[in-house]
Formats: sequence, structure tokens, C-alpha cells
Amino acid sequence: MEIGIPPLSETAMDQARERQQNLTKPPGSLGRLETFSVEIAGITDEPTPELEEAVIATVAGDHGVVEEGVSAFPQDVTAQMVANFAHGGAGVNALANTVDARNLIVDAGVAAAEYPGMDSVVVDKVGNGTDNIATGAAMSRADAEAAIEVGRSVVAEHAPEADIIGLGDMGIGNTTPSAAVTAAITDHSPEAVTDHGSGIDEETFERKVAVVERALENDAPDPDDGIDVLRSVGGFEIGALAGIALEGASRRTPIVVDGFITGAGALVAAQIEPAVTDYLLPSHSSVESGHAIQHEALGLDPLFDLDLRLGEGTGAALGIAVYKGACATLREMATFEEAGVSN
Repeated sequence: MEIGIPPLSETAMDQARERQQNLTKPPGSLGRLETFSVEIAGITDEPTPELEEAVIATVAGDHGVVEEGVSAFPQDVTAQMVANFAHGGAGVNALANTVDARNLIVDAGVAAAEYPGMDSVVVDKVGNGTDNIATGAAMSRADAEAAIEVGRSVVAEHAPEADIIGLGDMGIGNTTPSAAVTAAITDHSPEAVTDHGSGIDEETFERKVAVVERALENDAPDPDDGIDVLRSVGGFEIGALAGIALEGASRRTPIVVDGFITGAGALVAAQIEPAVTDYLLPSHSSVESGHAIQHEALGLDPLFDLDLRLGEGTGAALGIAVYKGACATLREMATFEEAGVSN
């Protein structure tokens, strides 16, 4: 899979750094906001970037592994929550509205769901949920490639003018394949990357770890081949999230990673094209233990830790507010010369 991702613009970054040094403040006094503004200048190839059009892509899919009893909720909640997103009643809707971001809702593989009267839902199903990774591969390689293409088309067709894209997810049971993806790519043990997801008890947690171990033993994926990892133990929404990251990066669009599931998608994207990591921006540190391992592998340092574990793109929404602020200070603050202030 060939995806052309340009290098960061050193020229734009140099211009942004120079402007930062001449703004009406002590150098470095805005801390990481200054670093972010320079990084985003390099991503966008704009020395004073403006993140006006923000999109949070919440991608949904179902998972055959729920048959193993690894989740606290039944599978039909996935489709019900997609409908809730469409009606504006979810956490991501509230936070997207707060930061003036558009919530783009995508069904990449929800089981047998339809959304009559909900035109805001982009339906591009690879299938009606994946197969059970406890007994075999999640999907075929062709379906894994198709899931990535779903994500790429989401950007190309529904967010081509986005200035920044936040990743979000929905899928009952999806922390289990996300743990398997993370273990496979980072070479950590299933126990180290598996956690309590939607609030499972200890007995269910132990069963979940055993399922991840079995999945990786049954169909050992090639950790250096992101598509093979996705085929073996992933999910349709995980693949689509990887595709969004890859297509966004190819268009010089910053991509904000949310929680554990979007982190799994980012890992898959990075195995397909390592240059994508230059375009990934962190948001929060999830309570899921594997999230820190994902951040380390991707070279990301989270912005904040608010004990979030909802997903949907909620943490990415809050992160977008920070990145908008970072760029606004670079763009809108006066230099010492412009303000007539001595330095």
C-alpha cells in the first residue's frame, strides 16, 4: 500500500520559531503551546497556521470476540450509540460543540445496523462486524485493506478541507482487539496492554487477557506488517482510523489521537507508513494501561490526564482546543516591534 506523506516543512517551522521568539512574552513562557505551534506549522506548511475547520471522526464497528464475554455491554449498544451520535446526545457531541468541531459519524462495520432518517451517518461497511479473534483471524487481508480505504475515503470525501482531525471510536468489545493489536506491534505481553475497558470485573478481565493471548497464538500476525496485524486481530473501525490518519497526513492535516482504540489505529498506520507519526498529535492519557505503551511506541507525550476512558473522540476534542489555542497565540499575538514594546 503506497501512501505519499510529505516531510514536515522545515521552512515553515523556522519561520514559526522566529516569530515565537519575537512575540510579546518571555521566550518559552507559553511552554508546550509554543512547541505545538511550531510543530503544526511544519505539518501544515504554514508559518502561522489557523485551525478553523476542526473535524472529529467517530468510527464505529462491531467485533465477533464479544461472544467470549469480554465486555460489560451487549453488542447492540454499538448501533444504539451511533444513533445517539446522530441525534447529538453523546459526550463527543457536547465536547465537539464546545470546541466548534464537526462530528463526523462513520459506520465501518456495525452488525446489521440501519439508520433511517439519520443522513449524518456515513455508512461504508466492510462487513457486519469482524469474526471472533479467539477462534481465528478477525478478517481477510482484502477486508483489512478495504477498512483502511474506508478511512481514506472518509477524509477525501467528507473532510477534504479539514484543518485538524480528531480520531474517535465506538464499538462494544473493541478494547480486546485493540489490546491484541498493541501487544503484537509493541511486543508487550497481553496482560501488560489489557485493562478493564467499559468497567468489567476481575473474572471478566482474566478471561479477556486469555482471549488476547489465544488470539495472538492462533493466528500469529507479522508485527512489521500493519495490514497483517489488522487482518489477524484488528477491527474494521481500527482499520478505518488508520486510514484516516494516513490520508490526513498525506494532505498535511494534523491528526489528534484520542484513547486506546484510536491508539491502536495509529499503531497500524505507523506500521504501514512510519512517516505518519510526524502528523500525530496526542490528547489525553487514558486509564487503559496499554495507552501509555502506545504513546511510547508512537513518540507521543499526552497533554493531560483526566481519567478519561469513554472514547468517541472526547479526549481528542479537548486536545483540539489546546492546539487551536497554540496556533492562535502564534498567529494573533503581536511582536515586540508591532506592539511598540521594548524587549
